[in-house]
Amino acid sequence: MDPGLTHRPLLDLLVQLIVIIASARLGGRAARHFGQPRAVGEIVSGIGIGAILMSGLIPLPGPLVGMASSPTLGLLAGLGLVLVVFQIGIEFDFSHLRDRHNRRATFLIATMGIIVPFASGLGLGLWSWEPLAREADRLAYALFVATAFAITALPVLGRILIELDLHRTRIGTIAIAAAAVTDLIGWLLLGTVTALTLARFSGPELGLRIALVGAFGAMAWWLLRPALYRILGRARLDERGLPGDLMAVVLLAALSAGALTDALGIYAVFGGFIAGVLLHDHGRFVAAWRRQVGGFVEVFFLPLFFTYTGMRLSVTDLNTGGLWSWCAVFVLAAMASKLAGCWWAARHTGLAEPEALAMGFLMNTRGLMELVVLNVGLDLGVIPRSVFTMLVLMAVVSTVITCPVLQRVGIAHGLALPNSDKV
Repeated sequence: MDPGLTHRPLLDLLVQLIVIIASARLGGRAARHFGQPRAVGEIVSGIGIGAILMSGLIPLPGPLVGMASSPTLGLLAGLGLVLVVFQIGIEFDFSHLRDRHNRRATFLIATMGIIVPFASGLGLGLWSWEPLAREADRLAYALFVATAFAITALPVLGRILIELDLHRTRIGTIAIAAAAVTDLIGWLLLGTVTALTLARFSGPELGLRIALVGAFGAMAWWLLRPALYRILGRARLDERGLPGDLMAVVLLAALSAGALTDALGIYAVFGGFIAGVLLHDHGRFVAAWRRQVGGFVEVFFLPLFFTYTGMRLSVTDLNTGGLWSWCAVFVLAAMASKLAGCWWAARHTGLAEPEALAMGFLMNTRGLMELVVLNVGLDLGVIPRSVFTMLVLMAVVSTVITCPVLQRVGIAHGLALPNSDKV
């Protein structure tokens, strides 16, 4: 074979996809063996591949050289995330939020789940700046650490709730709604920190961005949702699945929503999620999508995003005992502050003690959204690579412990708790 063929872009991409999908499936199966959701195994498998690629200890074939920095994989991963959160949006039952008490719980948990960890991260950022990040602007670094502490991973949390069959319980509905609010505010915080870092901070500009996002949400609900329902009402949805034209309309809606929110500076993931929520209570469409498209999204796009993001991590950056000590401080402070804020809010809105504790750990699920935020900070030079690695490990640890804690408090796998019965 001509040696030049080993470096053809298409061949490289195909080999990379083979490695990513195969490792993700193996990692997911291993995770399920240890009582973890498949998503956790897919994240860890991505980090493992990244460590191998970054170590340079193993000779790699041509198609895998530079895999971690492949722009094509990055674009596919971004597209996959939009479809993943769209699917999460249509999978959830938000009927609990029609109850005034549930709405109050959602917003109080989201608020305290941001304020307490943000304050903790801000303090720790100011304290750790001199030993860890003196080359960065101190205020920008501290604000970025605070933002990273405040994040909750909407896609990973959604996957965990679905795999544990908690997505149609009251606690699952409140958790995913609170995570959506938390992430929206988190991205606004990230935009503020980014603007400050680039010396382009403008109060009016930030206010305009918030107003535009609110206007988009209102227009999507009052205009786009009725239009989609009229189209769905005319379509034949049966065991044959979605007609081609209807699938095209739905995909165009999801991608357009993602493009619009990304253009507004919030991130495409929110547009995809909003588009999914618009159709969440159309039972026939949800069933047809799950039957015809859902499996492909889960097997191809979801592992692609998990693995590609994990490949940017290098644990070898923590090469001293002092750095590992700082890593432990970051992990404990982030988890404790998020747990305390969400637990307090949950208890003050009437959730029982086991539910409140479970809510605190659910909101600690940072996962992929945290990794996206951290990559932005690394690219901007706001955080050094050592702190990037610490915060990534914090995200992984806080996500990995979620399922064992849920099982311990007795609500995982459909076990009953007060006020958490299935709908």
